[in-house]
Amino acid sequence: MTASDFTTTILVDKSPKEVFNAINHVSGWWSEEIEGGTTQLNDEFIYHYEDVHKCRMRLIEVIPDKKVVWYVVENYFSFTKDKSEWQDTKIIFEISEKDNKTQVSFTHKGLVPEYECFEICQNSWTQYLHQSLFNLITTGIGQPNGTGKPTTANEERLGSAHR
Repeated sequence: MTASDFTTTILVDKSPKEVFNAINHVSGWWSEEIEGGTTQLNDEFIYHYEDVHKCRMRLIEVIPDKKVVWYVVENYFSFTKDKSEWQDTKIIFEISEKDNKTQVSFTHKGLVPEYECFEICQNSWTQYLHQSLFNLITTGIGQPNGTGKPTTANEERLGSAHR
């Protein structure tokens, strides 16, 4: 990983198993409209938000209670010149114990400042991880987006621009 890959960390008072299960419950924290498998090695799922963002992910590493890695097989953004930004990048969740709590280190390897979407994606990932996933882990209720239901300010802005 390079210093320019996007990374963020959350710390929760839950077990690594609970954290692992929450990460894999992608429709509980990222989007209610996930299609496909999200838990087993080589599972593929599709994420989409309106006509703004659509991607296909493949789980390329799954180590129970320790690590999950998604590979971005296909990606489409309506708001960038290069519609395929993210393609061939990796989204990595590493789970570890720290100070009697569980830490999630999130890295979007390949999401770099040179990308047109970097600022929007960085802000959105931060909100999804620090609010939606954090809340799913700690309270059982995340804030995934859904049909006509943006989660982040960026989605609200981008979605209304395409309506």
